[in-house]
Amino acid sequence: MFIDEVEIYVRSGKGGDGMMHFHREKYVPRGGPDGGDGGRGGDVVFEVRPTLNTLSTFHHKSKYIAPDGARGGPNNMSGRGAEDLVILVPPGTVISNASTGALLGDLLEPGQRLVICKGGRGGRGNQHFANSRNQAPRTAEKGEPGQEMQMRLVLKLIADIGIVGVPNAGKSSLLASVTNARPKIADYPFTTLEPGLGVAELDLDTTLVLADIPGLIEGAHRGAGLGDAFLRHIQRTRVLIHLLDGLSEDPLADWSQINAEMALFDEDLASKPQVVAVNKIDLPDVQAVWPAIRKELAKRGMHEPMAVSAATGENVRDLLWKAHQLLENAPPPEPAREQPVYRPAEDPGQFTVSRTADGWQVAGASIERAAAMTYWQHDGSLRRFQKLMERLGVDEKLREAGIQNGDTVFIGDNELEWAE
Repeated sequence: MFIDEVEIYVRSGKGGDGMMHFHREKYVPRGGPDGGDGGRGGDVVFEVRPTLNTLSTFHHKSKYIAPDGARGGPNNMSGRGAEDLVILVPPGTVISNASTGALLGDLLEPGQRLVICKGGRGGRGNQHFANSRNQAPRTAEKGEPGQEMQMRLVLKLIADIGIVGVPNAGKSSLLASVTNARPKIADYPFTTLEPGLGVAELDLDTTLVLADIPGLIEGAHRGAGLGDAFLRHIQRTRVLIHLLDGLSEDPLADWSQINAEMALFDEDLASKPQVVAVNKIDLPDVQAVWPAIRKELAKRGMHEPMAVSAATGENVRDLLWKAHQLLENAPPPEPAREQPVYRPAEDPGQFTVSRTADGWQVAGASIERAAAMTYWQHDGSLRRFQKLMERLGVDEKLREAGIQNGDTVFIGDNELEWAE
């Protein structure tokens, strides 16, 4: 099954928890703090695998969660960092945030990588909290939570040449006649419901990668007949073979319609070099109208249109060589690059306080992360979190809102009781 658009959920690994521990050794009754740090959680990384050409893998699996880091140990032993979760995608995959629509990356080159979610850092062991005034700290940190995101993956096929035209123009037959591709072919509209790729070998040193783009109809740029899904695959191509159906009632009107749909979808498509070919020249009816079509195409600025037969192979090799000539003179493709993503700097003091039916809700990335990294069973960790609440102004904001003794405060997944 060819799938070129999916949504998946990804989450990086949580950092390992830091340990609260004191050194134990014979004849050393009061060893110092030696709790180790937690290991780093695994990143979520997308990597291009050139042997893939569809997103069908994600049709069966839609959740990807990286492993967590290991917990710290005694004797200052740090926990093991987790391995990254590498998700393989085909060349031409565009990755964006499904919630915001922000573009995160455009992966083109084999082996290209993009880190989407960074793993959480490991929590610090109590060795880090010792000082001259507190030489036996009973506090440590839990690991930082991982990042999570709903992702949208869209595949735009990468091909040298795209074959476009109305339904039943013979695009699949042309692809099959010049490559080893085996598309479904029959004499009715919309036989092809998915793009196809094939490699044509012109000689020992020259090959072309061709993409058969399913037939486009009026309104394709708005999604009619899945047109918008098909049109995006043309964006990667550098040259177009515009195949006309010689038996159509008006091949010239078909030619104008397809060009208009491409321009309405993406104005850059209108400027792509294209060679126009009228198919089915082996049939007498097409032979009769071919001179008039050629003359009219020349009037409209299409020099040297060709007549071919995908069924018999007539002039097909010449058509590919002409497309190859246009390809050599076409502008080089833009180098692969990761798109810059605007991520606003997080204000550590930014939070909101709201009243709920069950108590008070404190929301904010920094305060929620700090709560998730707190060992609530350790007095030292509790005091440290209380000082953070005071420093950020959360205490003052709750008092202004009217909080009373015994009220419940929710911070992330944690439920606390307010006491003055």
